[in-house]
Amino acid sequence: MIKLADFSTKPPADYNKKEIKKKTEKICEEIADLQELMIANKDHSLLVVFQGMDSSGKGGATRETFKYCSPVGVRAKAFKKPTAEEFAHDFLWRIHKHTPAKGMIQVFDRSHYEDVLIQRVHGWISEAHCDKRIDAINSFEELLTFDNNTTVLKFYMHLSQERQTEKLKERIRDKTKNWKHNDNDWEEAKLWDKYIDAYENIINKSSIPWIIAPVDSRTYRNYFIAKKVLDTLKSFEMEYPVIKDSKYA
Repeated sequence: MIKLADFSTKPPADYNKKEIKKKTEKICEEIADLQELMIANKDHSLLVVFQGMDSSGKGGATRETFKYCSPVGVRAKAFKKPTAEEFAHDFLWRIHKHTPAKGMIQVFDRSHYEDVLIQRVHGWISEAHCDKRIDAINSFEELLTFDNNTTVLKFYMHLSQERQTEKLKERIRDKTKNWKHNDNDWEEAKLWDKYIDAYENIINKSSIPWIIAPVDSRTYRNYFIAKKVLDTLKSFEMEYPVIKDSKYA
C-alpha cells in the first residue's frame, strides 16, 4: 500500500544544482534524438501523464523535458473542465482521440484521472462509481498498451503543501506568472487532505504503476522526470529503418 507521506517531495541531500542542470541538458538532447528515431521507426508510442496538485509543475515539466524535440513528433494536451459536449459522452470519450499514434509522444497535462479525482473529492459521484471508473481506466490503458504498442508513463507530481502555498503566492506577486492566478486554486488547496486521499486511492488501484516525482525543486524535478523518459525511450531499442526495395538503393 503506497502512502505519499512515505515519499519525500525534496531532492536528495547530496543534490548539486549546478551538476544536475548539466545532466538534465544532456538528457533532454538525448530525448530529442530518440524522439526523431521514434518518428522514423513508427513502431512505439509514448503517453506521458502528469497529474498533481495545482502549481505542481505539470506545464514546466512538459516544456523542459521536450524542449529540444521537434514539434512534429510531440503533442501536448491540457485537460480542463469538460465542455457540454464532453459531458454528454462517457468520461473517456474526450481522452481517446488525443492518445499517441505510433511514432509519437503525447503529453497529458492532467488527464483521464481528473474525472475520478475531482468527482471523488467533491462527492459528485459515489465511491462505487469512482471504482468503476478506475476499472475502466485500467482497461483503457491496457488497450493502448497491447493494441497500439503504447507505453504509459504516469507521473504523480509530489509537491509539499508549503511549496504549493509559495507557488500560488508567486502567481500573485510575479507579473509574468499573474495570468496563471485563479481564486479557485486557493479554494481547492483547502481540500489538500481529501486530494491526497484521492490520489492514494487511484495510485494503489492502478494496473500500470505510478512514478512518484519529487517536485519541490524545479531543477531536480526536471532531471528526475527527464531521466525516466530517457530510460523508457532507450528501452525500446529502436533502430533506423533501412530501405531495401528501392531501385535507387
